[in-house]
Formats: sequence, C-alpha cells, structure tokens
Amino acid sequence: MRRPLRFLKFLVIGLAFATVFTYIVMRLWNWLTPALFGWHVITFWQALGLLFLCKILFGGFRGGPGRHLHWRRRMFERWEQMTPEERERFRESMYGCGPFWMRGEKPKA
Repeated sequence: MRRPLRFLKFLVIGLAFATVFTYIVMRLWNWLTPALFGWHVITFWQALGLLFLCKILFGGFRGGPGRHLHWRRRMFERWEQMTPEERERFRESMYGCGPFWMRGEKPKA
C-alpha cells in the first residue's frame, strides 16, 4: 500500500517542480529576450518545448560527479597497465591538449 502512495507523491512533486521550472524559464525569456534582442514572447507550452529541446540538444540538466566516473576508471586502469616508456609517449602525444593556459607548456616528466 505504501509503494503506490510513494509513487504518487513522487509524481506530484516532480510535476510541481517541472511546472515551476517551466514557468521560471517562460518569465525569464519574456523579460529578457524581447527587450534585448526583439524576439517574441513565448507561452508556457513553448517554454516547456524549449526545455525539452535543450534536453535533447545538450544532454540534460544534471551534471554530477557520477557522470564521467566510468571513463575515468577505465582510463586509470589503462594508465596502470602502461610501462613508464608508454606513459612518457602518451604525455608527449597529449602536448597541446588541455586548458588554454597550459597549452604552451611542456609536459613535466
């Protein structure tokens, strides 16, 4: 008996959150874009569609520490299996990659 109530509670809270978030996007859009860019005012449903479009194009609204852990773990395993010479070659091959402020620096041995 508790499980359906818990699911219903989760569904109601999720819908309330989505409604509030969509309303905030709509209000911000209607406040900023017509004044700044001369774009049209949007409705609630257009704001909801805009959120779904962002979800499709940009991959979601959440980012967290667990998102890239699989890739990091796999890269760490590969790094552990490399010989010191292979590690040095890898460092040399990655020269120029990374943040723009580090691109001019030589890798440290």
